[in-house]
Amino acid sequence: MRTIPLLRTRRARALAASCALAAAAAVFASTSQVTAASSTAVAAETHTGEKPTIVLVHGAWADASSWNAVIGRLQHAGYTVYAPPNPLRGVSYDAQTLASFVATIPGPVVLVGHSYGGMVITNAATKSPNVKALVYDDAYIPAEGETVFQVNGAEPGSCVTAEPSTFLNLVPYPGGPAGDVDAYLKWAPNGAYQGFQDCFANGVPAAQARLLAAGQRPFAVSAGSEPSGAPAWKSIPSWAVVGTTDHVIVPAEQRSMARRANAHITEVKAGHLSLITRPDAVTRVITTAAETVR
Repeated sequence: MRTIPLLRTRRARALAASCALAAAAAVFASTSQVTAASSTAVAAETHTGEKPTIVLVHGAWADASSWNAVIGRLQHAGYTVYAPPNPLRGVSYDAQTLASFVATIPGPVVLVGHSYGGMVITNAATKSPNVKALVYDDAYIPAEGETVFQVNGAEPGSCVTAEPSTFLNLVPYPGGPAGDVDAYLKWAPNGAYQGFQDCFANGVPAAQARLLAAGQRPFAVSAGSEPSGAPAWKSIPSWAVVGTTDHVIVPAEQRSMARRANAHITEVKAGHLSLITRPDAVTRVITTAAETVR
């Protein structure tokens, strides 16, 4: 006599549990649809609104944190900003890596390159149809066939044209081309080399320069002799920030490359790291370029 009510109770509980699970599934599905719709709306608002996405590319002996002051200002102005790592392995490899990243971004893009990053954006943008403007900050703006080493030696005065052992620590790395090495800038002065601060980071406070030196990312020496491809600046509008006290890419060479690219030129009293020492000025040039993108 007690078995039947017990079975009925168990069946009732199972039925109630099934109903609860079904209800939960329905709520989850409904919520997921709303969440997905909201996510799509946010993505559309972020990437297909009035403002283009801005992608910042660092150069040799640096990393993406060198853009921090500029990133904060651009984000405050309402821009979506990315600063992906630059592998610093070679012009073609680095450009393809950047182009693959840019291909994941819906909507128009402004590409910004500092120093060697200029080589990379010049080549990556030819593979990226959504790139609508180029900004060069104390950067190489190469023509087809030019190399980093060639540009450095085009005008006298660059602090990175001395005999390599005087200013570079050369370190083998696995998997690279035979004989290739990673190059790190030395901190201390040595003969014609003024040292990390006066060569690469002039204008940066000494304590901050030491942090930059300690955290620098190496540049594969083979990248310096790899020729640039067909330049994107021939078909994409460009802007250039020229640091008038730059000791790495001398100002005369920066101006020459910028004029050849028909870039809009802004000169700032800064060394090679104007993105750190003059972030307001660099940000203004980037936003000026971005405002032309429709």
